[in-house]
Amino acid sequence: MSTREITYTWRVREIMARRGVHTAKDLAELLHERGITLTANAVWRIVTQQPERISFKVLVALCDALEVTPNDLITYTATDAKTVRQHRAGTGEDLPDLRHYRPVRARIIDDDND
Repeated sequence: MSTREITYTWRVREIMARRGVHTAKDLAELLHERGITLTANAVWRIVTQQPERISFKVLVALCDALEVTPNDLITYTATDAKTVRQHRAGTGEDLPDLRHYRPVRARIIDDDND
């Protein structure tokens, strides 16, 4: 079974610019008209960051305020993830050939016998 990697793009800022909504404050007012009251910080994060999760009420209010569908706000791609093959311990595939490395005998010289 192969693993799928899914990435998405949050396009709120781009759509806001097309609709003439230039600041997070403008968007907050549009959301407030639709019964969604968020802090200025929360609206700023919606505009500037890709959200990990968002409530359906906020998503639907955004769609209505910007006159778009969720498909316009979010685009995604799904690709097959590359699998990395792990070496099993004890196979020796990734170990250097240690037969060519020999220890060198140390010579200890007494400083008093010079």
